[in-house]
Amino acid sequence: MHDLLTLTLADAHTKLAAKEISARELVEAHSAHSKEKDKEICAYVSRSFTEALAQADRVDEKRRFGNDLSPLAGVPVAIKDNILIKGHTATASSKILRDYIAPYDATVIKKLKERDAVFIGKTNMDEFAMGSSTENSAFFPTKNPRDISRVPGGSSGGSAAAVASDQAIYALGSDTGGSIRQPASFCGIVGLKPTYGAVSRYGVMAMASSLDQIGPLTKTVADAELVFRAIAGRDAHDATSVSSSRVHAKSPLRSLVGARIGVPKEYFAVKGMDGEVRLCVEQAIQKMERAGARIEEISLPYTSHAISAYYIIMPAEVSSNLARYDGIKYGYSTYAAGGDGVLSEVYERSRSEGFGKEVKRRIMLGTYVLSAGYYDAYYKKAQQVRTKIKEDFVKAFEKVDMIATPTSPTTAFRIGEKTKDPLEMYLADVFTVPVNLAGLPALSLPCGDAGGLPVGLQFIAPWWGEDTLFTAGKAFEQL
Repeated sequence: MHDLLTLTLADAHTKLAAKEISARELVEAHSAHSKEKDKEICAYVSRSFTEALAQADRVDEKRRFGNDLSPLAGVPVAIKDNILIKGHTATASSKILRDYIAPYDATVIKKLKERDAVFIGKTNMDEFAMGSSTENSAFFPTKNPRDISRVPGGSSGGSAAAVASDQAIYALGSDTGGSIRQPASFCGIVGLKPTYGAVSRYGVMAMASSLDQIGPLTKTVADAELVFRAIAGRDAHDATSVSSSRVHAKSPLRSLVGARIGVPKEYFAVKGMDGEVRLCVEQAIQKMERAGARIEEISLPYTSHAISAYYIIMPAEVSSNLARYDGIKYGYSTYAAGGDGVLSEVYERSRSEGFGKEVKRRIMLGTYVLSAGYYDAYYKKAQQVRTKIKEDFVKAFEKVDMIATPTSPTTAFRIGEKTKDPLEMYLADVFTVPVNLAGLPALSLPCGDAGGLPVGLQFIAPWWGEDTLFTAGKAFEQL
């Protein structure tokens, strides 16, 4: 059974296609392992093992008839609980949606179903994707499989922990400011944040609509590429999505030999950066140089303003997107909790009782920066800074093919270590939020350990440069 649990997506497909294993065996192995392992890790908020076995049996039936299998067919996948699967609960790890049943499939789920993927469960997350540790879940915190006294990162911590603990072969998460890449770094796996618009957002619960993007968490870069190819492309339900021909543009790189890799000096001078993390990333960059890459120091001068701009723009969009949760249309309501039915009280009590502390903090902050008299002083200025951050990257990519940075300034911190200081928690995303503000693609992959904990290396490519990330990432894994 252990051999089945440690398979990559590509290896699982090869064995299924060769009829060395069955999809049922693969699902049964992950189901049995998860029932025991997740008592410790708490990666899942719900499981669908019975349905998963039925999906696996359908794949095995196709194999018996000699049908060609997609690379995802019969392989267990975990789905972050803010992505809708028709007929399944979709809680976003919030009390306000504890009993909500999704009435339709997200576009990425439709695409996975078309490829016969097997859905093994919905994963825990920071409530409405607001957090960097998965401690903000309304249900329970998820633990890091490498050290259960530490966080797995967030907000896609459940998805990262499920893959890292072999409870799923791959998973989907969402990334608004680093929520795929940072947990991938903390858990020692691969995480891809695609270019904004490369993957449809239809059917993912909106947090900040100009920043959100769905992407894969996997064991290898090649697996991330397989999942991305399956879920990317134009969707009529999402006006920001683009055609597959643009998304799947070929990389100018064929290997690391001759690749121009920019190293931003600002990313290595951040206050609070762990010395061992810095050393680990610097050694990874030196490895690439020895492999034939050309390393160039670059400057991204507006980096220091990225966190400030992000924590104005993101809460502003949060306050708008979460206005729909009013205790009337769906979700938690004081009607059910014994309220007296006065409309204003239903709104107030439903939102007060249904939302957690971090969600309320961001709603209030967003409402404030959009209010009369403060819009120009805060929101408008933050959008101007966002433009400057994008211009930094435009200038950088005139000189280099891609950029290499740490994914996070530290390794996974202890559970409870940063919950009392929101600002310290927000700084965990200092290297990832500029990518979202600019709409760029970025990949986090393991580059070693610091103090026995995983360290993530982040590759950032130009817009629609996912193929560059895959080429460089696969080459780095071979060093």
